[in-house]
Parts: sequence; C-alpha cells; structure tokens
Amino acid sequence: MQVILLDKVVNLGSLGEIVKVKDGYARNFLIPTGRARRATEAAKAEFEARRAELEKAAADKLAQAQAHAEQLAGTTIKLTQKAGVDGRLFGSVTNYDICEELHKQGVKIHKGQIRMPNGPIKVVGDSTVVVTLHTDVSVDLAVAVYGETA
Repeated sequence: MQVILLDKVVNLGSLGEIVKVKDGYARNFLIPTGRARRATEAAKAEFEARRAELEKAAADKLAQAQAHAEQLAGTTIKLTQKAGVDGRLFGSVTNYDICEELHKQGVKIHKGQIRMPNGPIKVVGDSTVVVTLHTDVSVDLAVAVYGETA
C-alpha cells in the first residue's frame, strides 16, 4: 500500500514522502496514529494544500523537543533499591522506575521514550540511558543506583 507520510517516521521517511509499506503496518499503525494517509489523488492534492501548515507544526514539535532536551541535559537520576552485599539488586531498575523519578522532579516523559540499550539495570552503580524526545532529538541521562541492604 502506498501512503503519504504526515510526520517523520524512523527508518521509513520524512514529511511528505510517498512510500510503499505493508498493508497491515499502514492499517494498524501509521494511519490510526495519524502519521500517514493513503496515497490517493484526493489525499495528495489535500496534502499539497496543507504542506506549509504541516511543515510548520513539525518544526514547532522539533523546537519544543530541543528545548526539553536542554532542560534534561546533565540531569542525574538517583534511585535507591534493595540490594545484596555483592551489589546485585533484588529486582531491577526499569524505564518505568526512571520515568516515575522524572515525574517527581517535574519532568513530563512517557516511559516509552526511555531507551535502555543494555536492558534493565540489575547492579548498583552508574548507568546511562537514552531519552528519545523526537525522532531527531535524544538525550543521554545518567542514572545512579544506590543499594539499600535489607
């Protein structure tokens, strides 16, 4: 199925591109989330009429994400979890835990925006996670995990 992208989609294309994707991907993800429309002649004409408006909205989103990234840059999240004497945690620190701590600090982040390249944190110490605020904007966030003996 051919669709017109209404937003930048990672590994697919940017605003205004007409791309061919699998039918299920278009019907179940791209179209319901508002990231694409079917590439019919009427849709192409409507898109060209709204192109400037959509590009301005995309630029505003990018500027907002960059401002949010500047706010997050250099932030260190400190978490305390129960741990054994060898430094291993009973359980793990997940993106949900990091998201909750950020909410306590007044930063609005969705847990899906936090990428943990090595999986959940299972040891006491310092780690780095990536917060993806926009397809073009990501910030490294330091996470310090402290052990609390039971």
